[in-house]
This record gives sequence, C-alpha cells and structure tokens, in this order.
Amino acid sequence: MKPTLFVLAAGMGSRYGGLKQLDSLGPNGETIMDYSIYDAVKSGFGKIVFVIRKDFETEFREKIVSKYEGHVPVEVVFQAVDALPEGYTCPADRTKPWGTNHAVMMGKDAINEPFAVINADDFYGRDAFRVMAEELMRPRDRKGDYCMVGFRVGNTMTENGSVARGVCSTKDGYLTSVVERTAIAYDENHDIFFTDEKGEIQHLDPKTPVSMNLWGFTPDYFDYSEREFVKFLDKDLNTPKAEFFIPLVIDTLINSGEATVKVLDTDSKWFGVTYAADRQGVVDKFAELHADGTYPAKLF
Repeated sequence: MKPTLFVLAAGMGSRYGGLKQLDSLGPNGETIMDYSIYDAVKSGFGKIVFVIRKDFETEFREKIVSKYEGHVPVEVVFQAVDALPEGYTCPADRTKPWGTNHAVMMGKDAINEPFAVINADDFYGRDAFRVMAEELMRPRDRKGDYCMVGFRVGNTMTENGSVARGVCSTKDGYLTSVVERTAIAYDENHDIFFTDEKGEIQHLDPKTPVSMNLWGFTPDYFDYSEREFVKFLDKDLNTPKAEFFIPLVIDTLINSGEATVKVLDTDSKWFGVTYAADRQGVVDKFAELHADGTYPAKLF
C-alpha cells in the first residue's frame, strides 16, 4: 500500500509576512510544496492530502491543487478553531489555531493508510522522502509503530536569524524525547547554540538530530490524538495561546509505552523561507537544482 503525504498548509508565515505557502520560488513559479510533492511521488507516495484554512480555499485550489491533476490524487481538508470534540465550545476570543497536532486530526476521514506529515513551507529534499516512504511501506503488526526523519541540525540552519527546532534524544535508533528549542542560532564562531531554561548557553553538535516536522504515522494515531486533545482542552481550553503540538502527543505516547518512534537519518539539507531575507537564497538554490538536473524544467 502506497503511503499518503499529509501537508500542513493552514498557517500564516508571521515572521516572513504573508502566505509563503503560495509564494513562487522556483524558476517557473514553483512553490516549495511543489518540490515536496514531486519528491514524494518519485519516492513512492500515492496520494496527497492538504489541510488548509477555509478562507483561502479558492486561491489554493486554483494555484496549487489544479497543477497536480492527472499526476496524483489530491484531497483538501480544513482546520478551524471551532473544530472541537462534542461538549467543548471554542472561546469567543480564540483566534490562534490549536496547533500542528490539531491540524493532523483534520485528516482522519481522508486517510486510511500509513502517512507522512510535512510542513508546507519547508524544503526537505528527496532523500528524506525516500527513507520515509521505505519505512512507511514496511509491514506492521502493532499500533504505535511510528517514525520520523531526524535531520542533522547543521543541515537546517539559516544565516539570517534563529530557528525553532525539536532537538531529539535517541536510544538504539528510537526517539526518547523531543524538546522544542525556539532560538537556535550561530554564534560569532559559527558554532550552533541555544539558551536553555536556566539561561545557560548550550552548544549543539552539527549532527544532532532535530525534528523538522516530518513524521510517519499509521491511522491509529488519529485515535490517540483525539484522546490526548480532550486532555489538552480540559487543561488549556481557555488559555488563549496554548497549542496542541505533535511532540506533545509523541512524548506522551513514548512515555506511556503505547508508541515507538524510529528516527530515520538523512543527509538531506533543509531550506526554507523563515525570514524575508531567506527568500533570494531559496530562489537561487532552486535555480541551481534545476540547472544541475536534480529537477526537470517542469515539475508537473
């Protein structure tokens, strides 16, 4: 069974300043999503599901979905702040989305096979999709048999500011914890560092695995997510900026013994438009990848 690619495209690029999911960055107007989908299909994925906000559905279908017709099946689902379990009412002042794992939950009715989750505005590289597809197509005989691609942090940096990354700890190739670090950056010596909860500087080896939100799940993950979302709402329904993130659920399932997460290594180099100053570098990189034959003149 071919896996599905689930693309999280509901967010706004606040630091970048706009709907960067729809920004034309390739030499023929390609978006970052186009490259991810091209690489995923080449790697063996058989269907694409997007989660977006309802208010830009028309533009999204016209500019994004239409180009894939005849190449791969596509479905669109929607994330909204009032998409809550029965018995819960969204606070009137809540405008912030409920987070990445809430977005994942929106795919339950569209996905019945192993699936990978990606961000719409990150370039992951073909090797990352290759190792993910191979792992998702492996036979499974239990629930909670998940995976993630562990990018080497040195392959995920920008020269234009700090980045947020889920720093991973592993044992025997499996994830033991993932801690979100919101301000990883280069110091004056070009070493990678962050400031921990105690205000102390911590350096990271460039090969340290980090999560770039490239996860691999089976459909049982939706049931676990619904259970944990209720717990989250019981605690944080009225906390205006609280978000239900994927690592929150993953940590819970690992600690309870209900799931394991195999960490897949890749030499792929991430890039994306975290800041407006990143944009030209991304445009130049895509031009290089077309020029050297990594990508054809026309993706779709």
